[in-house]
Amino acid sequence: MPGMGRLNGKVALITGAARGMGASEAALFAAEGARVFLTDVLDQDGAAMAAAVGGSYRHHDVADEVGWSETIDWVVAEAGRLDVLVNNAGIFRVVPMLDTTVDLWRRIMDVNALGVFLGMRAATPAMVASGGGSIVNISSIAGMHAAPTAFAYGASKWAVRGMSKSAAVELAPSGVRVNSVHPGIIDTEMITEVGDDWREVLTPRIPLGRPAAAEEVARLVLFLASDESSYCTGHEYVVDGGIIA
Repeated sequence: MPGMGRLNGKVALITGAARGMGASEAALFAAEGARVFLTDVLDQDGAAMAAAVGGSYRHHDVADEVGWSETIDWVVAEAGRLDVLVNNAGIFRVVPMLDTTVDLWRRIMDVNALGVFLGMRAATPAMVASGGGSIVNISSIAGMHAAPTAFAYGASKWAVRGMSKSAAVELAPSGVRVNSVHPGIIDTEMITEVGDDWREVLTPRIPLGRPAAAEEVARLVLFLASDESSYCTGHEYVVDGGIIA
């Protein structure tokens, strides 16, 4: 149940938090007692979301190495520590391999994969200084199965899955846990921007018969961010309604 203080005393940074899953994560984390820092490139929405949950907002391009250093410094200067990083920022494009340009490939990989790597690398020293922490990387079911109509997106999400497992092994002795979350069809702006017919096409593949609400993903992320998952690291957590690949 929300409001039980499952993140009391923890400081959390969530990227891509202006809307969708990131916004739901920020709201739930704040309700569970965390001090929440939100970043995005959608400044108006991000600032409004931060105000709504009692958090702090900063403009942040996750593909920018210097921006990551500045963002972690901002969190530590404001809160004195960092306990949780949710690498949520991402972009989605429906483009098959033969139509994927090098520019599109680089753009998707920069945000979805490079951004996750830079985030983990930048956040780890602050987490170690805080006595450990939890990194939750948002991948996708496209990082578990083939994604033939979203080639570069699928590649980026497989990269997130692989990086998470490697980082988990590397960082475990320092008390930093790393896990990846693999959402299926989630009812957010990112999927609705694909087109109006996505529900009709995709819903029949979901045994539960519906897409997920963003908060249903946020609840899983909350578990991984909290001490309830203290013995969980290096694994994939799927939240997809049992979708048939």
